[in-house]
Amino acid sequence: MRLSPRITQGMAVSGMWLLAGLTLGVLAFIIAFILWHGLPHVTWTFLTESPRAMGREGGVLPMIVGTAWVTGLAVFIAAPIGVATAIYLTEYTREGRLTAVIRFGADCLAGIPSIIFGLFGFVFFVITLGMGLSIISGALTLALMVLPTIIRTSEEAIRAVPASFRDVSFGLGSTRWQMVTQVVLRSAMPGIGTGIVLSIGRSISETAAVMLTAGSALGMPHTAFDSSRTLALHFYVLSREGLSMTNAYATATILILAILLINLAAYWLMRRFVAKVA
Repeated sequence: MRLSPRITQGMAVSGMWLLAGLTLGVLAFIIAFILWHGLPHVTWTFLTESPRAMGREGGVLPMIVGTAWVTGLAVFIAAPIGVATAIYLTEYTREGRLTAVIRFGADCLAGIPSIIFGLFGFVFFVITLGMGLSIISGALTLALMVLPTIIRTSEEAIRAVPASFRDVSFGLGSTRWQMVTQVVLRSAMPGIGTGIVLSIGRSISETAAVMLTAGSALGMPHTAFDSSRTLALHFYVLSREGLSMTNAYATATILILAILLINLAAYWLMRRFVAKVA
């Protein structure tokens, strides 16, 4: 018996809704499970004290500062390079062998496991360049990791800008640079911002690469050349070695809340920007 197209479409839509709901349900369960175990232990003391007894006691203030240092520097380094590369690929060159090589290299970088980035950062930044286990070594390594994400998302966002916008800009006498900065980038900013937010989330949650480059010192970092332990690495050490599952859940809760707040803030800013441009 052959089903009618309407019934087939209804079954397909229902199946997609079911799969989407299942995915959201698993995500909600994981977040709720961690928050249930960790949120009661996230106190002001936990947020403002340094760890004691290898993390069994005390708080995570140095880890919060270290995470902000490493993530901020990584995105600060990778974002301009990634956006500039996307602009070059879409606005300043024609499709050819060079663009294919650049895209192929970005795709290869995106598929490399994080531990390989960590080993490269350890050999090149820590040993060869003599930076040691430091925040700057970890930030440079993470910048290489998130660079492909920023390049590809920025490129797709710029390509999505209608060609008529460029034609009108040129018709009004704008130079190519004015057209790119005043028209294309302003229209593509929401997509570019999405790529940067994704890069921030990956940088915050990274462990293997940071462990081999930034180190795992428990003290408060004062400069970019100090070693520091991030929140994700602190959670990994606490849970793997069984030092304190209470503090591990609390650390994971801070990570989840930080990523959620960053995404909400970025979404709000992008909506404000789009409304202002429109």
